[in-house]
Amino acid sequence: MRKSKNYIARNYEKISHYLKPYWGRALASVLFTIPVGLIDALIAWALKPYMDVVLVQKNLSLSIYVPILIIGVSLFQGIFLYFSNYLNTWVGTRISNDLKYDLFQNLLRQDAAFFDKNTSGTIQMRFNTDVDTACNGLLTHLKMFMMRFFSSISLLIVLVINSWQLAIIAIGILLFALFPFTKIRKYIDGIMDKTVFSGAEIATHFSESFQGNRVIASYNLFEYQKDRFLNTLKNIFYLGIKMVQRTGLLSPLMHFLISIGVALITWIGSYLILHNQLTAGGFVSFVTALLLIYHPIKAMGNDFGPSQAALMALERVFRLLDLAPQIKDEKDARELSTIKKGIEYKNVSFSYKKDRKVLDKISLKIDVGTKVAFVGNSGGGKSTLISLLPRFYEATSGKILIDGVDVKNIKLNSLRDQIAVVFQDNFLFSGTIRENILLGNEKISDEQLRTAIESACLSEFVETLENGLDTQIGERGVLLSGGQKQRIAIARAFIKNAPIVILDEATSALDNKSEQVVQKAIENLMNNRTVLIIAHRLSTIKNADKIVVLNNGKIVEIGTHDELIKNKNGNYWALYNAQKK
Repeated sequence: MRKSKNYIARNYEKISHYLKPYWGRALASVLFTIPVGLIDALIAWALKPYMDVVLVQKNLSLSIYVPILIIGVSLFQGIFLYFSNYLNTWVGTRISNDLKYDLFQNLLRQDAAFFDKNTSGTIQMRFNTDVDTACNGLLTHLKMFMMRFFSSISLLIVLVINSWQLAIIAIGILLFALFPFTKIRKYIDGIMDKTVFSGAEIATHFSESFQGNRVIASYNLFEYQKDRFLNTLKNIFYLGIKMVQRTGLLSPLMHFLISIGVALITWIGSYLILHNQLTAGGFVSFVTALLLIYHPIKAMGNDFGPSQAALMALERVFRLLDLAPQIKDEKDARELSTIKKGIEYKNVSFSYKKDRKVLDKISLKIDVGTKVAFVGNSGGGKSTLISLLPRFYEATSGKILIDGVDVKNIKLNSLRDQIAVVFQDNFLFSGTIRENILLGNEKISDEQLRTAIESACLSEFVETLENGLDTQIGERGVLLSGGQKQRIAIARAFIKNAPIVILDEATSALDNKSEQVVQKAIENLMNNRTVLIIAHRLSTIKNADKIVVLNNGKIVEIGTHDELIKNKNGNYWALYNAQKK
């Protein structure tokens, strides 16, 4: 319980920030719980005169009023409860949406390394599901707490009014019943965290089955995928059972302790009635109030797990909000408007892990307007070297300069505005061809769009479509071929019109016919630009101004195709002839 309070105290300012715009409705939601709680005490109190006057003294004067009172106050209780639920849901949903929006903004700015380390299921769970768990759970429990608080206070007053002696016993039992909650928290934190990540694995399984459906079908992976999914389900089952083992005794324990309290009060109450220290009506009123107080205490055993899950989800949400990207603008970062001289790598090294260098002291100059190709064995560091230029990753040591300025001292948006990237597997968003080319750029004229489509060798394909550029392409462009996807990506690069173009094995996954069309589009894109090409097929880079051969993170050769092919002992000659054969 103390840790729960610490969670709230630690994040008080953040909670207040999201609650502040809706504090009026939130306050109204709380205020509506006050009469809901007080009405319980009113019903319990009304039973005393009813029992004493009507049932004991046989006076029927109150026989009609008390039932009407009970019905009336219950009606008002229902009305207040409805408005409280409505406002609670309204506030909770708005706060949840605000949190999701801020988390989504934060997610968009995370580094490539963040996405390398986290699965899609983990991101879905932490950035979406946790928000719903935290907001809905906490606000629901807050509403219940306020109702129970005001109900308990008013019911305690009823207890004391009826019999202060029995009230002392009832409060003592109440405090004793709450004691287990102070000890249980430390036993469930680890289990809850593991349960969350197991839930993320479930989401990942579904995502992988959707994205990889053709691989699953072609390799007959149905049994393999079922077994993986079943193992995850078994793990979740095991964690669920462990949670029940550690928290499941709370509710039965509450029942047992409270039954002791009720039995003790019944015994002592009978003694007080026999000695005329308590009326029968007072005793019935007292027991009713006692049971109304004890009922939520008994339910706390079942509510404890979900309430703790909500608090822990809140903690994870705010940790994510505090998660700043490692790659960001320096305080004195400048704009990059043009590139006049070129790019220079100076003693650049990089490691994904501390014990293994991917790049080792790379030094290279790339003059503006030149076409430089990077080749080498798989895993040699080609893609990593190129990824450091737009700062997808940060160099471990050394510098990357553009016109003599370290890229770390250039504003990130400004730097990436100067670079267009065509990947081997370009991501297409669900929507139309037009939307995937423009990517929200509303300043592009129809003439500019038409020029980009023609330059990307895409116009002939678009003309065959009934809806042209407004044709829906499905999720990730599932309705398009590989060559069509690549040409859309090239059209994007034309629209961006950046002075630096990176081609990351842009034709390696295409058949010969598609490659010819895409290669023509690439040649159009390379005109009057500084181009960095990661090449798999060496036949496509014969005309590069410079070819850089990488092996095990080091530059082993540099030159033109004609220069490098003459060295029959060189890496390039070996690669070229291996492909030729």
